[in-house]
Amino acid sequence: MSAGLRGIRVLELARVLAGPYCGMLLGDMGAEVIKVERPGAGDDLRGWGPPFTDDGESTYFLSVNRNKRSVAVDLKTDAGRAIVADLIRRSDVVIENFRPGGMEKLGFGADELKRLNPRLVHCSITAYGTSGPMRDLPGYDVIVQALGGLMSVTGPADGPPTRVGVAMVDIATGLYAALGIVSALRERDRTGRGQRVETSLLAVELACMPNLTAGYLMKGVRPRRLGNGHPNAAPYGVYRTSDGELVLAVGNDVQWRRLCEAVGRPEYAEHPTWARNGDRQARRAELDEMLEQWFASWTTADLTRRLTEFEVPNGPIQDVGEALDSPQTEAMGSVVEIEDDHGEPLRLVGSPLAFPDSEGAPLTRPPRLDEDRERVLREVLGYDDDTVAAAERGGAFGAAAA
Repeated sequence: MSAGLRGIRVLELARVLAGPYCGMLLGDMGAEVIKVERPGAGDDLRGWGPPFTDDGESTYFLSVNRNKRSVAVDLKTDAGRAIVADLIRRSDVVIENFRPGGMEKLGFGADELKRLNPRLVHCSITAYGTSGPMRDLPGYDVIVQALGGLMSVTGPADGPPTRVGVAMVDIATGLYAALGIVSALRERDRTGRGQRVETSLLAVELACMPNLTAGYLMKGVRPRRLGNGHPNAAPYGVYRTSDGELVLAVGNDVQWRRLCEAVGRPEYAEHPTWARNGDRQARRAELDEMLEQWFASWTTADLTRRLTEFEVPNGPIQDVGEALDSPQTEAMGSVVEIEDDHGEPLRLVGSPLAFPDSEGAPLTRPPRLDEDRERVLREVLGYDDDTVAAAERGGAFGAAAA
């Protein structure tokens, strides 16, 4: 990874996935990320499991919180809010995912943030935006997938709507948020002023379905579930072989001709019924049945090799373990090792971005709850013993600390 954000301090007032994922991305690029968590419980994601490590940590939490420091602060206390105000003064970015009005209730509305730090980039992540009839509703990825249309196009054609297997709307929202923050920082370099960056799960979901939304907005086409099929290309999907299955994605008519040649059916390459993508789309069910008859005499391994030889996009279906253990994953360096508290390697999937010509930022293990309190208070904020003791008496770190 690049260390291009070195010198940037990020205050993460976010929990669960979209906000923390955004913070991790910025940390991967060299930013210093301070994660403020609830005393005692921490980020909700700390309890999401199994699986848990032998030390009792949620692997889900570990997957999206590397390169951060943790300090537990009770934002319901004056002493806790005073600490956060001091952190805001000393930060370049604040990421938060409170419902609209949540920051105002804590005393950190937009005007107050500007007063505390005119150069601050404030990123607000919500479920449904900051206006409209749904603005105050809570939002989880699966609910937004349902409301935004993604579930309606996911799943078998003759089966129920299905959520995407991972929280892709949360992940994509974290990516958009990070992009917006980097853009705002670049603007600040030019003007000297910070700004507010807003995004929401619902807006991101709609943006991530460009072909489907355009089809409806321009032509009134309501997309339907196609299983593993594609609304704009055929053949496309999962096909049975003599001993298993493979995925096929024919994106143009040239690839169709290569497919026909590869499996010994050259007469279909220019056949008036099948030669053009639009015609294949119109007879998708008949096409899929025909291909499975063609593939019935092939093993998955032999067919994969043959189609690859003819440059037809295809591949076997691997589980997560097979994908992680594959030679290609190893060659890409996707799995990284970070040393844990006991000197043992903590294996995680790292950033998919590479900057071969830049100095990389070091990776640090995800923090344990509140493990960086002393370092943050004394090194970042410059608190002395009396100031720390006063914050403790004021309940800033929870009742137990007070």
